[in-house]
Amino acid sequence: MSHAKSGGRFGIVDIGSNSVRLVVYASAERSAVLVFNEKVMAGLGRSLASTGRLNPTGVERALDALRRFMALREQIGVPRFIVVATAAVRDAEDGPDFLARAGEICGFAIELLSGVDEARLSAQGVLSGIPDADGLVGDLGGGSLELVPVSGGKPGPGASLPLGPLRLIDLARGNLAEAEAFVDRVLGEQTWLKDFQGKRFYAVGGTWRNLARIHMAQRNYPIKVLHQYVIPARDAASISKVIERLGPKSLARMPDVSERRVEALPFGALVLDKVISALKAKEVVISAYGLREGILFDRLDKTEQAKDPLIAGCRDLAGRLARFPQHGSEFYKWMAPLFGDAVLGETAGEARLRHAACILADIGWYVHPDYRAHYTMTQIMLAPLSGVDHEGRLFLARAGYHRHEGKGEPELLGNLIGIISEREHERALVIGLALRLAFTLSGATLGMLPRTKFEIGKQSVTLVLPDRYGPLAGEIVTKRLASLGRAIGRKSGIRVGA
Repeated sequence: MSHAKSGGRFGIVDIGSNSVRLVVYASAERSAVLVFNEKVMAGLGRSLASTGRLNPTGVERALDALRRFMALREQIGVPRFIVVATAAVRDAEDGPDFLARAGEICGFAIELLSGVDEARLSAQGVLSGIPDADGLVGDLGGGSLELVPVSGGKPGPGASLPLGPLRLIDLARGNLAEAEAFVDRVLGEQTWLKDFQGKRFYAVGGTWRNLARIHMAQRNYPIKVLHQYVIPARDAASISKVIERLGPKSLARMPDVSERRVEALPFGALVLDKVISALKAKEVVISAYGLREGILFDRLDKTEQAKDPLIAGCRDLAGRLARFPQHGSEFYKWMAPLFGDAVLGETAGEARLRHAACILADIGWYVHPDYRAHYTMTQIMLAPLSGVDHEGRLFLARAGYHRHEGKGEPELLGNLIGIISEREHERALVIGLALRLAFTLSGATLGMLPRTKFEIGKQSVTLVLPDRYGPLAGEIVTKRLASLGRAIGRKSGIRVGA
């Protein structure tokens, strides 16, 4: 695929076996912001296994969706626009006819992805949102399952298997026992899977996200973000077995199950159960990123691809909400002595999270003072950030809370015991208190902090100010420095002049 430069909206239409979806991003960049998202459950592949052809009703629904999406492209203003088709169109006898009709509606040729390309792009999408992913990606669409190994930031050679729920429903005539025999046979032929036993399994697809929602509800899990939600493999297998046994009426009554997924859910659960068993996986990690994000990533130039998605996402959020987004770099360098080896210390991963927290330090500035702490925490918890797991997200949210509230304890999210460690609690508090001091000292302006510094001894922390900033060392600054000092187990003081 050709590379695209950032700037201007970027749209993708994904013609899948079950759904046709339009996504529009604000621009093509490392942390792409979704500005429009619409899906039509067309069911193109509903009768493919039994007839070899696309479902006639599904064809008309898909073409109607394309007509609307092209009109939306004009209405929204999307200069760069890609339409891709996947498994159902690829495998159907009348796939070429459908592509011709779709091309007439769009005014350009539809890109038909091969199984190899679909697998690679799905895996690349996961890596774009979870750069350190190490294991096996599984992207479950209506007609196929893409299985691709990922490691070291790159996808390996994978496979596209005919195990999508719609295909299984058609092939087995709705009989789960028949579907199970077919899944066992297909997975049994994938002898290469033994090389990935014990690795993490990264699950992509709406059916599997529904299973994750059920698991969240069972645990009363406080972080309502599916991306990088981790399910112990034993739990995932248990939920899958329960779902397989429930009938459509029982599934429809479950509050965390999408009505549109009721028919496919038992078959998707069956596939997940069998994949977990084949891999002897320990954990299932949910990825909200997949094929469309992989397509977008593939279009970026090398410089944009190389950016850290978390840092890029935080900068985008700060650019929308903060007074001075440039503050982040100043804060990060200024407080670095607090995290030296002789004080709190930090790993490269911890330093990365501290950098992100500094970038997000001012996103709540315009909210009523009584609500800034919880607003900031909520914004971070719900922001469409990638490249960060749930522990890291909660860490950033706590740092943002302490930046406004000091040493107080948030009650907003309920029981958070065990999600992050005591060390992370301590680090989030110190970051928040340091940011609290920084804003007070500098009056929330740029350029002042780099002219000040911390000197840290075994029992003391001293804030050193040049003569010109001496009058800024007032009561509130002294009080907030003392609070920071207590958090790192040191007495505090201020020295004016060299």
